[in-house]
Amino acid sequence: MITCFDIGGSAIKAATASGSESLTPLGRVPTPLQDFAAFTAAIAQLVETGGATAGSPIAISITGVIDPDSGIATVANIPCLDGRPLAQDLGAVLQRPVLVANDADCFVLAEAHAGAGRGHRVVFGAILGTGVGGGMVVDGQLHRGAGGWAGEWGHGTIVATEVSVPPFKIAHFPCGCGRIGCLDTVGGARGVEKLHKLLHGTELASLAIIEQWTAGDAAAAQTVDLYIQLVAQPLALVANIVGPDIIPVGGGLGNSAPLIARLDSAVRSRILRQTDRPLVVPAQLTADAGLIGAANLGFSQGWH
Repeated sequence: MITCFDIGGSAIKAATASGSESLTPLGRVPTPLQDFAAFTAAIAQLVETGGATAGSPIAISITGVIDPDSGIATVANIPCLDGRPLAQDLGAVLQRPVLVANDADCFVLAEAHAGAGRGHRVVFGAILGTGVGGGMVVDGQLHRGAGGWAGEWGHGTIVATEVSVPPFKIAHFPCGCGRIGCLDTVGGARGVEKLHKLLHGTELASLAIIEQWTAGDAAAAQTVDLYIQLVAQPLALVANIVGPDIIPVGGGLGNSAPLIARLDSAVRSRILRQTDRPLVVPAQLTADAGLIGAANLGFSQGWH
């Protein structure tokens, strides 16, 4: 049995897993942000709640990046974890083997094993949430890449500067990663809102923009047209380079089936591979993707 965790800046969710899709929830507690001792105590309490045997393993999905060589975690919104060899430090305190992976990586692991990517050899998971993230699974195994940054297609100066419909010049906005012009600045929910304001001078929540688009609103349709152009081009490049069998999309924008269908059509029209089968599809796993992915992270290492 594996005790798995989904850890964000506000809460720690936990479950026990006896199989890749068999979860028993253990509840959730607030995430201690500043005190590592309090953080490990919270983890230990949830492990005890699950009745795990001595020495049984822990697998963690976390909002942050884990360097696969050094094990050092970069977790900006949980300061007590930032810069630590997290798996090593937790394992030493809890006396258990520990695996830790980025939440986007765990999302794609979950989709590859138990969601839209089931049965496919190469799965690229795209997250269109507050910002843009991603990860890749090949033959059931997570591909982490150098530094743990593989799959982060939302970063780098890749936003188009001009688009044809509508004729429009796009400013390169500063990104939280320190660069300028990253897809992350326009490709997530905040990006949709930013584009709508640029086009129409009106502030509107991303969900409302998508709802108005599906209802036939002309202004929202213009925003979505611009959004699709900006996101489809880099995602098509990802598809040409990686060659995924399928691209499940998670995050808040991934919940709009019409938006993802529109994105799928735009991506398939831009890639070298010609296929009538959907390539970009809504993710099938939502609330428990982090926990399912963490469990599969452990099972992929031969843990039971």
